[in-house]
Amino acid sequence: MKLLFIRHAQSVGNQERRMQGHGDFELSAIGKAQAQRLAQRLLAESWVPSSIYSSPLKRTAQTAEILVNHFLTAPLPSAVSDLIDSGEVSSPTTPTQDSLKTVKIQYSDDLKEFQNGIFQGLTWAEAQERHPQLCQALEASPDWIPIPGAESLQEARDRARHFIQDILTHHQESDRLWIITHSWILQHLVAELLGCDRSWRLHAHNTALFEFWIDRSRWHCTDQNRLNTDLWQIQRFNDDRHLWESDR
Repeated sequence: MKLLFIRHAQSVGNQERRMQGHGDFELSAIGKAQAQRLAQRLLAESWVPSSIYSSPLKRTAQTAEILVNHFLTAPLPSAVSDLIDSGEVSSPTTPTQDSLKTVKIQYSDDLKEFQNGIFQGLTWAEAQERHPQLCQALEASPDWIPIPGAESLQEARDRARHFIQDILTHHQESDRLWIITHSWILQHLVAELLGCDRSWRLHAHNTALFEFWIDRSRWHCTDQNRLNTDLWQIQRFNDDRHLWESDR
């Protein structure tokens, strides 16, 4: 099973340095161009998903829509076109560009960004003006301090666990998934997939790719195969070279 986690493209909220949370910010003009570049790269790689999951928030939904629309409207890559012209047929288990027409984006609340309560949509300067004592406390201590109206760290990790367990339960060995989500919850999703009892700080770039290949049939094994790195592979991590390669 191949899992491709994708952080959404730049949003207006990112541009304005806002704590977006569950706020529905659209992609910026730069973000739309980033998503197009990512789509071109994935199409050139023939990385066609059999299922697509996305956070329902606008910045992720728009990223997902740009990726899908590019696959549906762009010409086939020459390598794929040559195979078709020569009469060769794709394996029935390998998704093709045309098969994406039947794949619907599945929106999951588990993939939403951190629900950040009273900070939603604010810049840090605005938060300091409205909630000075809370902001001072947050700046003074590395410990987790609850934000009024926000979810807890455990709630975030629980929904990450729920999503990972759900896809492992409902998908087959040959499935290829796009999972379009947000930087903060992505940290918990990756930690959960890797089986870590801690969540680690990741500075996920806009449209960055995190690709994992797992042997679904052996996922629950308890023997030494749990330590067999042929069965669990990280193919790329925080990879956004599609944003700068063509600028060289």
